[in-house]
Amino acid sequence: MFLESAKKSGWIEVICGSMFSGKTEELIRRLKRAKFANLKVEIFKPQIDIRYSAQDVVSHDSNAIRSTPVDSSGSILLYAADVDVVGIDEAQFFDKGIIEVCQQLANSGVRVIVAGLDMDYLGNPFGPLPNLMAVSEYVTKVHAICVKCGNLANHSHRITSEDKLVVLGEKDSYQPLCRHCFNRETNREREY
Repeated sequence: MFLESAKKSGWIEVICGSMFSGKTEELIRRLKRAKFANLKVEIFKPQIDIRYSAQDVVSHDSNAIRSTPVDSSGSILLYAADVDVVGIDEAQFFDKGIIEVCQQLANSGVRVIVAGLDMDYLGNPFGPLPNLMAVSEYVTKVHAICVKCGNLANHSHRITSEDKLVVLGEKDSYQPLCRHCFNRETNREREY
């Protein structure tokens, strides 16, 4: 009976917010602390994200940690055997299977830390992130600073004419905006 209660417990943590809010920075910080504690850590990112490095997870501030790029969420389970902590960056780019992958890992006693955009450039919930937030034990929403007014920003406003949902880019393609400035820029203000 005592052995059952001593079973290793896993959970899911989600770090979400707009671009330039420090999501990846916070993910790297948590993963480095886990490594410092001598926990076995594996880090994954979608294969399509090659902005700063094809191999590493890299923040906008150039902090980096070695990762394994994968082409689908199911591939994570192949590489995540016998680990204590799994980190996943840019989770919004994964297929919906990422939710079940995270649940399987957590149910097997793994601490899962996921970072990603909670909204797309149109201000809509992005990919699997909303569902991951619903099944996670911990959600941390981080904010950037609005480049127009200086308030807290939670929108990733695209400043190019590209209209595809997924467009990898940086400050040349996106800017963080608060709700008011985002609505003004996108003419989304409604009168109630």
